[in-house]
Amino acid sequence: MILFLAARPVTAPPVRPASRRPRLRSRAFAPYRRIFAVPGTRAFTAANLLARLPMGMLSVSAVLMIAGSRGSYALAGAVTATGLAATALVGPWTARMVDRHGQARIAVPATALAVLGSLSLLLCVRHGAPDWALFASYAATATTPNTGGMSRARWAHLFRDDPAARHTANSFEQAADELCFMLGPVLATLLCTTLFPEAGTAVATALLLTGVLLFAAQRRTEPPVAPAPATGRPRSPLRLPELPPLLVTFLATGAVFGSLEVVTLAFADGHGIRTAAGGLLALQAAGSCAAGLLYGLLRPPTGAPPGSFGAWGTAGRRFLGCTAAMAALMLLPLLAAVTGSLAALAVALLLAGMATAPTMVTGMGLVQSLTPPGRLNEGMTLAVTALLGGIAAGSAGGGWAVDHLAGAGAAYGVPAAAAALAPAVTLLTARRRPSRPAAPVS
Repeated sequence: MILFLAARPVTAPPVRPASRRPRLRSRAFAPYRRIFAVPGTRAFTAANLLARLPMGMLSVSAVLMIAGSRGSYALAGAVTATGLAATALVGPWTARMVDRHGQARIAVPATALAVLGSLSLLLCVRHGAPDWALFASYAATATTPNTGGMSRARWAHLFRDDPAARHTANSFEQAADELCFMLGPVLATLLCTTLFPEAGTAVATALLLTGVLLFAAQRRTEPPVAPAPATGRPRSPLRLPELPPLLVTFLATGAVFGSLEVVTLAFADGHGIRTAAGGLLALQAAGSCAAGLLYGLLRPPTGAPPGSFGAWGTAGRRFLGCTAAMAALMLLPLLAAVTGSLAALAVALLLAGMATAPTMVTGMGLVQSLTPPGRLNEGMTLAVTALLGGIAAGSAGGGWAVDHLAGAGAAYGVPAAAAALAPAVTLLTARRRPSRPAAPVS
């Protein structure tokens, strides 16, 4: 028996095939690993996220701080609106200085001036200064540099010859924007309500200054300053015939954001669930953040219009498709609000947010392709300025609709109408005569 057993061939136990899920998952996120494998990218991204988080904190903190001490939301809203208008005017000028003299040389002093404005506002509120001092202090924060634009400019410089990597980087940046604007208001509200009214502004100011200082210190990934032209000044991005129509779509997208926020707050308040409003808005931002990350895994559009928004190509067609999807999905909150169901509205907002990030990513890619060399920060800041203007207009329009239409549910027609404007403008301007090709982004 022993000899018989010894004579039998010894076979190894069957080897189960390794699960392909980890490998597939690893391969799926390879585009993000590839862009962050470049030396210096993780350092400047972490610093920029620290500097960008206050963008979602400062206005909310200012409203809570002013309203808590003066007892007037009207005054708080007017002060923040003044700061928004000042930022729309000063922001492109600050970005132009960044392009002309470099990120580190301009961003640090500009941030220092904005920090002084925030601290002045804090002290004015704390010690009961007159109302005009609040307006003047908050207007001084308009020099805050476009931190997201500076980060995108670094990616564009690092991957100037790699459209796929730029597409992935732009998608990550949009997801980071959504994450900061999702967490920022929550953090600001928590600080102002649990500690003291000025806590949100103080923490946001400290984060902004620290983040910009750390970001500016990452010099090896900073884009070089573009050489001055031999004759005359470089052409302003606004003088390009293709860019203004694109900015109108950013204006419409901003109106979607502004009106959706106001109407959702009013809907929750009208149904006696005001505390749930923040969660509803967070769902919309979460949907956009997830969609932005997934969108970065797709192949970038090929045949991008070389300096001509009307020349179409795959990039233009994809942008039209993204704006059309945004217009379609923004009908969902309107339909859900009619039912009066909070659960239905939550699902609708989550789905509606999934089209905004792809629209922004593709639009920012077009801005980069259209903007002349040496004006990249200015071009992207113009897009952000258009967004801010749209947010202000959308907030006003959403507030008017809540007061004059049949309840907050019907007011969801405002973000739906704003979303429909984006593909309409895109389609109307799609067949413009191609202009001269722009130089590659550097």
